[in-house]
Amino acid sequence: MTRFAAPSAGEHDEVPTGSPESGAATGPPPAGRPFQDAGAWLIGGLSLLVTALFLVVNLAYNQWHFIPPVDDAYIHLQYARQIGTGHFLQYNTGDPISTGASSLLYVLILGGVYALGVTGSAFLPFAMLFGALCLALTAALTYRLGTRLAGRGTGISAGLLVALSGPLAWGATSGMEIAFVAFLLVALLLVFTGERAENRFRWTPVVAVAAALTRTELLLFAAVLSLVMVWHVVAHARGTRAPWPRVLGRILWIGLPAYAAAAQYAFYRIATGSAEQNGVLAKSLLHMPAVYPLEVADKVLSNFRIFLTAFTGLSTQDYVFPGALLLAILGVIGLFRRAPQWRGLAMAVGVGVLLVLASVSTLEFADVHHMRYVQPLLPVLLLFAVIGIHSAAQLFPAARRSVLVGGVVVALLFSASQLPAWSLRQAQQAAGIRDQQVTISNWIKGHLPPGARVAVNDVGAPAYFSERYIVDLIGLATTGFATPNLHGPGSLYEELKRLPEQRRPDYFVIFDSWSVHGLGEGGLFGRELITFELKSPRFSHTTLGGGSACQAARNCDKVTVYQADWDLLDSGDQPLEPPNGQIRDRLNVADLRDEERHDYQVVPAHQGFQPRTHLRTVIGPDGGDVVDSGRHVVGGESFTFHDLVPGRELTILGRIDPTEPEGGEPTGSRAVQVRADDELVGTWRFDADPRGWVETTFTIPAELVTEPTLTVELGPLQEFLGPYPDYSSYTYWAVQ
Repeated sequence: MTRFAAPSAGEHDEVPTGSPESGAATGPPPAGRPFQDAGAWLIGGLSLLVTALFLVVNLAYNQWHFIPPVDDAYIHLQYARQIGTGHFLQYNTGDPISTGASSLLYVLILGGVYALGVTGSAFLPFAMLFGALCLALTAALTYRLGTRLAGRGTGISAGLLVALSGPLAWGATSGMEIAFVAFLLVALLLVFTGERAENRFRWTPVVAVAAALTRTELLLFAAVLSLVMVWHVVAHARGTRAPWPRVLGRILWIGLPAYAAAAQYAFYRIATGSAEQNGVLAKSLLHMPAVYPLEVADKVLSNFRIFLTAFTGLSTQDYVFPGALLLAILGVIGLFRRAPQWRGLAMAVGVGVLLVLASVSTLEFADVHHMRYVQPLLPVLLLFAVIGIHSAAQLFPAARRSVLVGGVVVALLFSASQLPAWSLRQAQQAAGIRDQQVTISNWIKGHLPPGARVAVNDVGAPAYFSERYIVDLIGLATTGFATPNLHGPGSLYEELKRLPEQRRPDYFVIFDSWSVHGLGEGGLFGRELITFELKSPRFSHTTLGGGSACQAARNCDKVTVYQADWDLLDSGDQPLEPPNGQIRDRLNVADLRDEERHDYQVVPAHQGFQPRTHLRTVIGPDGGDVVDSGRHVVGGESFTFHDLVPGRELTILGRIDPTEPEGGEPTGSRAVQVRADDELVGTWRFDADPRGWVETTFTIPAELVTEPTLTVELGPLQEFLGPYPDYSSYTYWAVQ
């Protein structure tokens, strides 16, 4: 039966454990001589061989040029290059600081390497090779961690599974921070186990600081492990009656990662106005135009289920070997029961994984790029799955060794058999990036003026290759655009209007299939310069999150370059016809800042409705085009006018498009009940016009205008039951 022995004095770095194969007590190689451990070298070398083969396949598919499988890698390279040239977190030189890099420590390291002279065509290969090295170190450290926790056999099996993992090899050669995050996670656990025997954690908090500055997911892991360290320190102090000032000092030292994270987020808040990274603002379900708790919970649970499906390996996908997650849970339970000295570690791993999965599940596209946000968990998952195989083998005393060896061999064979598919998938995705984003970026460099400003909705390669000023419409690299983009093209249009003229785009490079393409409805897209259509190969086989690699999945196979046209920019600011009175206030619907100033909100008739924004162009009285941004409303709205004259009749002039579903159909959804400061005023009926929005008025009696401010509510004619108002609102003017 597997024995988990307690650490003995003088051997706390490597805990002698029962060998899973024989049950005899054996001593792993001393932790003080890691460079003399042949097992670690062999496993690390195998990992390097696997990633080298991935890179060779990638090169063969891309005419022997290094290309990452995701465009986001170029975001890191651009930030790192800017850091290396002295422009800290400025995506464009001279820009305000932005937080589009998902890993601060990773881009700082790459920036330092760039400053040392690894530049030009050598920079991307370095990033990809650095990832390969990090994965090799991760595999070797997983072997040592497994040996320390449950014996050499466990360590070897876990290290081999990491080295042969297709998803990890994909992530390591992607140019992203995936393998670096995995390395820090395993290193954090390994250093913890080395310091656990004395319950004096000197270096574990230092490694936890690096983890906290790398990814939010690792910060969660570091926080849980810090609580475990505090628990061990307090328990040890009670047993030894150590002086409490010394204990308090050790606890304060354990808090290092919390201090580092607080400093990082405080810096973000001061520099950008938000403590959250732009990636979170752009992708989180908690930042949608309307947040419905149960709707969010439903999507979070759906994302969580995707992760469980992938890690269980019981679907038709090839992410891990079948039953991996179930065995990992059994491994955590087994380690907790049989090894008292590792109970805190077992709890930290279990809780940490749950917190990371729950955190990532709050993202709208949580499984993006083969679940790259949770790929760094794989080494820990695979290690505890192997421990779980050992625990399961104990249930069959007569055939324990056969079950153990058979389970490990099946897991290794499954992992190895999927490597060709993952390498091919990576190369095909890289070919899509080369055929589209890299090609487009080089076209921009060769065909657009050197001082041109270019707006894009996939920001990586264009900035890195084109040497042009880039405006990121998604909001990762351009601070202030993430939230408007979530609301839709209408709000994005209004944010573009606010840009200083020297930062306003001269050209747009847009995926035809993305919602950002709706900016064209506002006349911003002028002359079409060129359209790029993908010719690269599709996926040979899809897997979880593969659709988000949209070039190879053909979800974004066409990109058009437009010359910007700003001629209609302010055409919708005034009513089409002069109003009968003075305009006292104006609410520009879809302009998020103006909506906030007027306390504007959509009051939906149904939970789950997202009042997204859009653009519409109509022909004005003089025959010219007029553009305005609007928001779709199903139910009603409320807003507050300012600067009114009390005691004077108020006319609300509204720019409304009530043509849902058809202009000629009497749907009953083109009327709203109007309240002024909670007083019922009457019914406002909208006239439909198939050409677009119309301007219509509603009068509020003078006796209801008692203050300089007035809150107006538009809603259904009857509570609970339809037909509900269904229209788009663009602008409201207060006229007296």
